[in-house]
This record gives sequence, C-alpha cells and structure tokens, in this order.
Amino acid sequence: MTPHVDRIAAFSDGPAGGNPAGVLIADTLPSDPEMQKIAADVGYSETAFAAPQGAGWRVRYFAPVGEVAFCGHATIALGAQLAQRFGDGEYALQLNDAQISVEGRRDGDRVAATLVSPPTHSRAVADDVLAQALSLFGLAPGDLSTDLPPAIANAGNDHLILALTSRDRLAQMAYDLQTGAEFMQAQGFTTINLIWAETPRLFHSRNAFASGGVLEDPATGAAAAALAGYLRDLDWPHGGEIDIVQGEDMGARSLLRVQIGAATGDGVRVSGTARAID
Repeated sequence: MTPHVDRIAAFSDGPAGGNPAGVLIADTLPSDPEMQKIAADVGYSETAFAAPQGAGWRVRYFAPVGEVAFCGHATIALGAQLAQRFGDGEYALQLNDAQISVEGRRDGDRVAATLVSPPTHSRAVADDVLAQALSLFGLAPGDLSTDLPPAIANAGNDHLILALTSRDRLAQMAYDLQTGAEFMQAQGFTTINLIWAETPRLFHSRNAFASGGVLEDPATGAAAAALAGYLRDLDWPHGGEIDIVQGEDMGARSLLRVQIGAATGDGVRVSGTARAID
C-alpha cells in the first residue's frame, strides 16, 4: 500500500500562495529507493519524510531527482502537520548533517510554523563562477547591486546570492533548465537566489532550483535562512528581522519572515503560515 502523503503549501499568503511540499509522517522511514519514488510521484520540489527517533524526529528530504540535506519550506509544512496531529509545540528534528527544531502553532483553519535553521556561514564567489552565473541568466555586471556583493551563503546547503538593482530586472529572470542544472550541480548550489532589496528589511526573491529539477521555487526557507546569515556577516542594517516576498512572478505570492540573532554563525528563525492543498 502506498503511504499517505499530505500536501501542504508552506509560507502561504493567507488562503493562497505558498510553496507546495509533500509530508509523510510514519512509524519508520521508508527505504531510500521508496522515498525517492514517492518524492518523484508527488512531483513537488521537496517531500519531507519523518519518523519518531528518541525524543524527537528523524527527518529526510527528497526532491524529484535526489535527496536534499535541508529544505525550509518542507520543514514548515512538516511543523504544521506535527502540530495538527500532536498539538502545538516545538519538535526536535535530526537531519542528515544537523540537529534543528520546528515549532507548530494552530490558528483557526491555518497553522503557523517557525524553524530554527542549521548554523550559517557565507563566503565570496570566485570570478569564473560568477561569470558563469551571469551568463546563465543573461545578466551583466551592471545589473548587480553594489551594496550586496555576490556571495555563497549556507544554512544547511549552499545558495548563490545575486542581488539585482531593480524589481523589473528581477521580474525578467529566465534561464535554461538543463544548463542551470549542470552548472548548479557542478558548483554544489542547491538554489540560486536572485533578490532585490526594496528596503533594508524587505526583500523580493526568486529562487532557481534547477539542481532539483524545478525551474523556480515560490518559497524557499533554506535560502531565506542562508540570506539572513549572509546579511548578518555583512553587517547589513537588518534590525534583527527581515521579510521576504517570493513567488509573486509565478502567481504564488509567498511570505517569509526571518529573525536574525546577533551571534555570528548561529541558526536563524524562519516563520510562515501553511495551508492544506485540496
């Protein structure tokens, strides 16, 4: 019998938007081939698999084409389902390479969740890698913000961050999926995060996810956490919290809030609401 997979849109904008994720909560995790097949059949950018382990939960994430070390929106979806099944509270999660937590809170027809990301760090981008990225998206050096230099940011996975000079340029994002997949897999990038800063605390984002076989994600909690860690490393005037609007250009407006502590390298808190997909 095929295990039941809940379908949840994480980081929703009220009753709409959000990024679809599969969530499978079971007594024991299926085998690796079974999890991979289930994720491919579900067809969302990620499906989270969770089973009890000690006082917490063992969690793994699979995209349609392979396993992912950490996925933010699937963690929010998982937190929402844990709250629905077992009550409001904080749940400890053991990932492949990190221990994190997610808190689920029921609120009427919807559920809010907050994850604490793995530790964050960031580094500069090599010139040849940046040149390949610009070529992939048809960008010129002048399209990049001088206030937020390109960087590789990590909060469990590597994400390339490219800050653009205008919202219009962000709206024009386009690239070849196969070329993007080859580039991202060669560099170890989970996503390429194109952003525009409307204010120091409000960002608009588009996330290319060719490495997982998906052209674009409407909401990406892992990339949001990595961006927040990068802003902290940069001494950006974030004031301890940023909001990210993502998915607007896909017709799936999604809202992410990230709280950033003062300690360099600490995980950050990423919050959003979740809704069930009919």
